[in-house]
Amino acid sequence: MNQLSTKPEVLLGKSLEELTSWIEAQGQPAYRGKQLYQWLYQKGARSLNEITVFPKTFRESVAQQAIGRSQIHYCSTAPDETRKYLLKLHDGLIVEAVGIPTDKRLTVCVSSQVGCPMACDFCATGKGGFERNLKAYEIVDQVLTVQEDFGQRVSNVVFMGMGEPLINIEEVVSAVKSLNSDVGIGQRSLTISTVGIKGKIRELGQHKLQVTFAVSLHASNQNLRETLIPSAQHYSLESLLEECREYVQITGRRVTFEYILLSGVNDLPQHAEELVQHLRGFQTHVNLIPYNPISEVDYQRPSKQRINQFKGILQQQKIAVSVRYSRGLEANAACGQLRVSQQQASQQQLSQQRA
Repeated sequence: MNQLSTKPEVLLGKSLEELTSWIEAQGQPAYRGKQLYQWLYQKGARSLNEITVFPKTFRESVAQQAIGRSQIHYCSTAPDETRKYLLKLHDGLIVEAVGIPTDKRLTVCVSSQVGCPMACDFCATGKGGFERNLKAYEIVDQVLTVQEDFGQRVSNVVFMGMGEPLINIEEVVSAVKSLNSDVGIGQRSLTISTVGIKGKIRELGQHKLQVTFAVSLHASNQNLRETLIPSAQHYSLESLLEECREYVQITGRRVTFEYILLSGVNDLPQHAEELVQHLRGFQTHVNLIPYNPISEVDYQRPSKQRINQFKGILQQQKIAVSVRYSRGLEANAACGQLRVSQQQASQQQLSQQRA
């Protein structure tokens, strides 16, 4: 039997063919590749020792082989049953995932990075710093972890957690393909959300995925966007929208624009009218998201009257629009909030111990 290398491969995220090749490299018959595949993706095995259909001697020989599963470090549950997870990775870093249940489906909001380098002014994740990109298997693991904890099959996945997916595009695309082929979630039930990285929208389009593609716009003009999203200084609103139009041409799929409404900042009638000018004749949909306040900044959520007024202006101009309210507010479910709050609690506890 072949010996494992000193730096063993991680098995999660591999296809049936890749797992079969790995099994054969261990001196086992090819049919065990399918068994391994089923135990990883259907039964959620966290170690090879759990795979009882394998001979005991083989399980013992590969006991140190990395599956690629995280540990639940912390979980909070909101009254609406939304669950927010902090997951501890193999290197001790913490990443967030959210399980959002409804009567008919379970949506998982996954992270693509540990932290985020984009530093959007209204976002808690950017306040917590950036550590590294996630590997595809670490993204797939988030979905499997939430699925196991709920005891319910995941129907939808949104890349709207910590991080900027298009900075980590190779691993994100690999995760999408694994979630589709291995976990069994249709590509049209997967959403990739980006703040906009120059050239990367076009690159994503070239993959010809059938995912829902969402762009975090959050502003109706360049000056305002630069205030809210520092990276916009290097990528004009006009260039972003042009690349989005190219995406539609390449894929034949519309673009969803996410627009967080900040009271008195970007929610005035003139902002809605500016947005109309940009999107008229565009194959798109606008998601208006009333702001979920965080302690680090003073932005506030607009009134329902202001939200409806903004929505009405878009509707009058035949712009497809809907309002999406955040779930799990009591669970610190906005992007990065729980991780930041836990970091602050840990720092406070450490300070008290030193005092």
